[in-house]
Amino acid sequence: MKRVRQWLAAWATCAVMVSPLPASAAQVPIHFADLNWESGSLITDILRVIVEKGYGLQTDTLPGTTITLETALANNDIQVIGEEWAGRSPVWVKAEAEGKVVALGDTVKGATEGWWVPEYVIKGDPAKGIKPLAPDLRSVEDLARYKHVFKDPESPSKGRFLNSPIGWTSEVVNKQKLKAYGLSDSYVNFRSGSGAALDAEISSSIRRGKPILFYYWSPTPLLGRFKLVQLQEPPFDAEAWKTLTDADNPNPKPTRSLASKLSIGVSAPFQKQYPDIAEFFSKVDLPIEPLNKALADMSEKHTPPREAAEAFLKAHPQVWQAWVPKEVADKVAAGL
Repeated sequence: MKRVRQWLAAWATCAVMVSPLPASAAQVPIHFADLNWESGSLITDILRVIVEKGYGLQTDTLPGTTITLETALANNDIQVIGEEWAGRSPVWVKAEAEGKVVALGDTVKGATEGWWVPEYVIKGDPAKGIKPLAPDLRSVEDLARYKHVFKDPESPSKGRFLNSPIGWTSEVVNKQKLKAYGLSDSYVNFRSGSGAALDAEISSSIRRGKPILFYYWSPTPLLGRFKLVQLQEPPFDAEAWKTLTDADNPNPKPTRSLASKLSIGVSAPFQKQYPDIAEFFSKVDLPIEPLNKALADMSEKHTPPREAAEAFLKAHPQVWQAWVPKEVADKVAAGL
């Protein structure tokens, strides 16, 4: 009997040792897309801070290109894309039609994208001794006769168009636009290696007073930092847009880009598993002025996105507290 009692005691000890971990310790993290542009990284960390501190859930990030991340979201390999330009890529459109992904909210109103040049290219800058180089440049249709202004250093007979990094949906669209606008023979389609490299090249050229033609978007610090002119494009046409998002279409049609709507992309299983967080995501509304200021500060001071997100939450409680219940807001505030 004594041996039986000893065996039972030992078994009980082992049972305690192998018993399930508390839910908080055993929980699988929510995987966010690791977005490699400034607004995407800041918005992602704003959401992560609230999820972690307000809802007590673990998060992490997984890197990838826009297209691979949207594919991962459709497969629930990641659960959240913090800045989703919904409806732009065929991958997203297909996944949304199949009910695999959901776009929540209208997170940043006033977002835009297009082709830009510094204002001094058109108007000059007497204070810096810069004369107008393309005084009649107004639209993409004018670019063919100004290719010498934006001369590519490696192909001097052509101009250079600075495109998005490979893997971004906009990179495909811009490549197709060059064809649609009849500019493939007169401009080099130059792709930067990352969002940061794109920013660096644009900023460096503008600070040196050099002409540069580039794709860009808002919300970003760059649009608030420099005087830029967006080139006019043909009116939006839905059928033409389909030819621009299809990288294999041999005959793309000209049109300006689909009107921008930024949302938070989530996988369908995530929405079902975390309805309270999905509801929070659907209420996110980031005013563009304080967002652009936060992005500018983050860029100029080289602040890590996590630190910039916490600073934004501390500075603008009236913004984010409207997205979540009071008890969640209180936990976030205490956690900051």
